[in-house]
Amino acid sequence: MARIEDPDHDVVGVRADNPGPFTLAGTNSWIVGRPAWVIDPGPALAEHLSALAQEIDRRGGLAGILLTHDHRDHCEAVPQLRARYPSARLAAARGEVDVRLSGGDRFGPLEAVETPGHAEDHLSYVQGELAFTGDAVLGEGSVFVGAYRGALTAYLEGLGRLRRRRLRLIFPGHGPVVHDPAAKLDEYVAHRLERERRLVAALSAGARTVEELLDRAWSDAPPALRPAAAWTLAAHLDKLESEGRLAADVERPRLGG
Repeated sequence: MARIEDPDHDVVGVRADNPGPFTLAGTNSWIVGRPAWVIDPGPALAEHLSALAQEIDRRGGLAGILLTHDHRDHCEAVPQLRARYPSARLAAARGEVDVRLSGGDRFGPLEAVETPGHAEDHLSYVQGELAFTGDAVLGEGSVFVGAYRGALTAYLEGLGRLRRRRLRLIFPGHGPVVHDPAAKLDEYVAHRLERERRLVAALSAGARTVEELLDRAWSDAPPALRPAAAWTLAAHLDKLESEGRLAADVERPRLGG
């Protein structure tokens, strides 16, 4: 577990001890304001919850909890945190929440920005020149895009919304703080377009099966991340199909629930 501090903006992050291929060094839970507002409580690990509670109590209690999305590594600790602070309200884009948010809504000091793609319900939260981006933008590496219809187009649109905010800092769901948001967001868009270019080149060269397309367009993906790369491949193929650029004989990934 690690503590991340930005005293200039009174932001504290608590990184959970849940490292892995998808969580990088661990899930970041961010705490802002006084009383505290917690963005993504993270996994239900005792040491992580204790560190959150210590910072929350130092700030005079918990005003509210916000979820960027409902993946387990971001929201598992919600019940425990609400049991300790029963008056705190919970806000997210879906699920059993006190406040249902969509783009432009405010909850406490934070404004929701729609950034779907990684998950259909994904929101980022902006406070002035600061953004808390969950899994829409990471501190390092790239994001795996979901395989639901329209995910990749929606993801690129969400990155555009963040880019237009002229942000100073990004506090991501995983990885270090991003100190040059404009460059990071431009890098993310360029990465997705380069991945599309490689996929189109593979298709033009005759690749048709999922394995062939992954071998050619995601050759840099380590074995542990290949199943997740298949999800992103599905999103890219969906985008090409919606644009009339996908041949009918291309195999589509068969994905679990």
